[in-house]
Amino acid sequence: MIYLAYGLLAVLVVLFSIKLSQYVDALDKKTNLSGAFIGGVMLAAVTSLPELFTSLTAVLALDQPQLVQGDVLGSNVFNLCIIAVVILIAAKGYRDSQVSRSHKQTLLYGLIMYALVFLAIIKPITLDLGIINVNLMTILILLVYAVNVHSMKHDDSADNEEPCDLDLSVPQITVRFLLFSVALVLVSILLTQVTNIIAEDLNMGATVAGAIFLGVATSLPELSASLSLMRLGNFNASFGNVVGSNLFNFIIFCFADIIYTKGSIYLNDGQVMNLIGFGALSSVLALGFLYGKKHVWVLRILSVLILGCYVFSIVCSM
Repeated sequence: MIYLAYGLLAVLVVLFSIKLSQYVDALDKKTNLSGAFIGGVMLAAVTSLPELFTSLTAVLALDQPQLVQGDVLGSNVFNLCIIAVVILIAAKGYRDSQVSRSHKQTLLYGLIMYALVFLAIIKPITLDLGIINVNLMTILILLVYAVNVHSMKHDDSADNEEPCDLDLSVPQITVRFLLFSVALVLVSILLTQVTNIIAEDLNMGATVAGAIFLGVATSLPELSASLSLMRLGNFNASFGNVVGSNLFNFIIFCFADIIYTKGSIYLNDGQVMNLIGFGALSSVLALGFLYGKKHVWVLRILSVLILGCYVFSIVCSM
């Protein structure tokens, strides 16, 4: 019964995410906002809400910080597989599309984030801020994210000027976008509870359970939204959604570090180090999608390598 509940919640996540992607595509076409900002910040933040709220539930209700690490790092590796799948399906369409320059910057900042998390684990430096104690790397992660968001606001290198097929006004689109975002949050909280039960039932470690069940399930918004945007021909928002979501996911460590008072959120174990290593390698390979964009055969090889990284990350973490 619990596995059926997991499946039903996952289906709801997919359906809500598809609707959100349609509204984001409409905002991209109907407003003057940068396409990179809409896909890489707005949609990325919303499709990362499941990771955020499942992680907060994991530390507040379940006292399972390992689930947070597995969820965030596992999601990041899986998210880059989404780009790989999209490009394998439509390599020629991606080659001929316009993609914002800031996506390269976002991936590079992501590599910096991996380095900061690694340092937070192996050499923790705690700051006493009076009410709370946080890791120094938590502050640096927040600063890096803020710098990236600021720069994306001004990137109009691949703005979408095609007409919108959705017959709604901008305020109507915005309201519906917010409503589906709230629904996505509620489903994600339930998904955390169900995942914890499954982990106990299968006698799995919390990090592995987070990487497999939470990491995949909470990445379904990115998967659904990116495939939907690909069908709409909006490869820029699709790519930005994934790389932006990965960057936002690191912010989840910051929230968890602030609210978790029973110890450090950055825990040192082999499974976590595997996910950091394969996540960073996948990010480097994803940069190849941008530098080798004009060569279909290069895109397909990189896609296969990224998919291989995800498989090996799970196998090595078992």
